[in-house]
Amino acid sequence: MDSPTGAALHVRVARASSVPRGILLVQHGLAEHGGRYEGFADEMRRLDLDVFVHDHRGHGSTSALDAPFRRFATSNGAAKVVADSHAVLAHARSEHPGLPIIVFGHSLGGTIALQMAERYGVELAGVAVWNANLTFGLQERIAVQGLKVERAMKGSDVASRLFARATFEAWGKSVEGARTPHDWLSHDPSVVEDYARDPLCGFTPTVSMASDIVDLVRRAGEEAQLSQLPTDLPIHLLGGGSDPATAGGEAVDALAARIRINGSRRVTSEIVAGARHETLNEIELYRAPAVASLSVWIRDILAEHANAPS
Repeated sequence: MDSPTGAALHVRVARASSVPRGILLVQHGLAEHGGRYEGFADEMRRLDLDVFVHDHRGHGSTSALDAPFRRFATSNGAAKVVADSHAVLAHARSEHPGLPIIVFGHSLGGTIALQMAERYGVELAGVAVWNANLTFGLQERIAVQGLKVERAMKGSDVASRLFARATFEAWGKSVEGARTPHDWLSHDPSVVEDYARDPLCGFTPTVSMASDIVDLVRRAGEEAQLSQLPTDLPIHLLGGGSDPATAGGEAVDALAARIRINGSRRVTSEIVAGARHETLNEIELYRAPAVASLSVWIRDILAEHANAPS
């Protein structure tokens, strides 16, 4: 589908197993694509949801003149990524006017989902933010300056070594006895192997995309933005206790506390002890209780909407 930003968005749709009672929009993470969420979408459609999963700019099969692979845009990339996601929301709503809309995001997708809730919260029935680190402290401020230097020395279209060292490479080294650089994602070796073999996964973002990601994190985590969340919007936060990308879930707990301080009254937050970064792709020991918790949360939202006075 076409986005007002000029992107041709590749959208996958899993239709509800019966009459749809709601809509779920899925936001994938960095250096992957929506095709990795087919199993999750199949589970969610059995909750009577129409599930929409699109590839972000610079990822997968989405294309745009200003967004080659590994880059969001030549300018305003952070804003355009969120605008694309809202375009999918508008398209889904046009198919099913009046149905509740829930946004689910993993990692970078969780940051995008949170920004959607901050900007368009009145249009949503719920937002789930999984495995996302919205910390923006001294290290992140140093990273901003480092990316500026890297851009000045190398340009915007080259892979950001600074970003790679601070994220994927550091997280990979944190796993004791790791077989591959990607073991930090999951305990499931087949998931890790599929990820490593996928030409659309595991890439290092360009300096441009890395800068946009830092900007997304900064904006989504600002107190002024968190205060824009509707106080009665159901929010589901989840992290892995062995996820290096969120400091073992500490960043998720910190985000939950900040959201509550800013007035949100309906925040569900949990840490899955032992789980690594991709909870949806973990072994069943970790994955099953997480998905079960999300399913209960979604069912409650659908029931609340169905019982609301017309």
